[in-house]
Amino acid sequence: MTAVSVLGAGSWGTALALLIARNGHPTVLWGHHAEHMAKLGASRCNERYLPGARFPDNLRIVADLAEAVRSAEILIVAVPSHAFRSILTSLAPYLRPETRIAWATKGLELQSGKLLHQVTEDVLGSNIPAAVLSGPSFARDLAANLPTAITVASRQAEFAKTLAELLHNNRFRAYTTDDIIGVQLGGATKNVLAIAAGVADGLDFGANSRAALITRGLTEMMRLGLALGGKPETFMGLAGVGDLILTCTDNQSRNRRFGLGLGKGIPREQITAEIGQEIEGVLTTKIIYQLAQNLGIEMPITEQTYKILYEGLSPLEAVNNLLLREQKAEAMDC
Repeated sequence: MTAVSVLGAGSWGTALALLIARNGHPTVLWGHHAEHMAKLGASRCNERYLPGARFPDNLRIVADLAEAVRSAEILIVAVPSHAFRSILTSLAPYLRPETRIAWATKGLELQSGKLLHQVTEDVLGSNIPAAVLSGPSFARDLAANLPTAITVASRQAEFAKTLAELLHNNRFRAYTTDDIIGVQLGGATKNVLAIAAGVADGLDFGANSRAALITRGLTEMMRLGLALGGKPETFMGLAGVGDLILTCTDNQSRNRRFGLGLGKGIPREQITAEIGQEIEGVLTTKIIYQLAQNLGIEMPITEQTYKILYEGLSPLEAVNNLLLREQKAEAMDC
């Protein structure tokens, strides 16, 4: 059995902690709000995010970061991308030499545009074994023990294998890869495209539009991903097209629901309040758009989503801008 600490007690962090504890590993779930963690410990359930999913006896709830880090052989970080560097900085003093780290965060660093493995190297150095978990997976389905498959990416093959075995059971399957760049970019870019898909559905443009948007969105994902060093097969797998389809088509996706609201003309503040959780794609849209501009990569869906979010463009105008683009041959010109 492997001692694991999951850092971040939102829906996804809680679901991962449930999975690992159910697999028999001694598990700690940490969150930075002491009052919230006290409620979780008392009720033995995260009623806010995953009502009805009872905590196993081997899942321990703590609000002390030092305790969570020192007790773990493997850390899994599940915080929003804007908090990723700060949590690594906070935990660094408590790391043991043998500790390994993974993250389930889908996004990039806002200020620098760096991928999260680069942020990890900045803060913790390049010697610590590091991995990312990504793929088509909603927290509610995972907590309900419904069949799920994801990708584990690490440049240390043994660590990827260890994580995959740690997560595996008869309802959860993890595949491994060394493409840590591609897996991260797939997980980040799909959130941008999910907002766009939600906008189109909010405008009642129908299934044809959604299918076209997903397909052309995959092209954009691949253009950026290959330019930054990702592998083509990654984007055709779970962490690419798999996660993209899930997030663009199911209303468990916060990013899709946010886009739906925009398409229906609901004020952003109201949409955000109703969702009540982090909408990762809003900040990620800005980062991905800026990356594409800097690299000279054509990402028209991302560009129009950026203009809706940051330049006040109406959703209908954005769609018209896409439809009025110059006609061209279809090609995966990545």
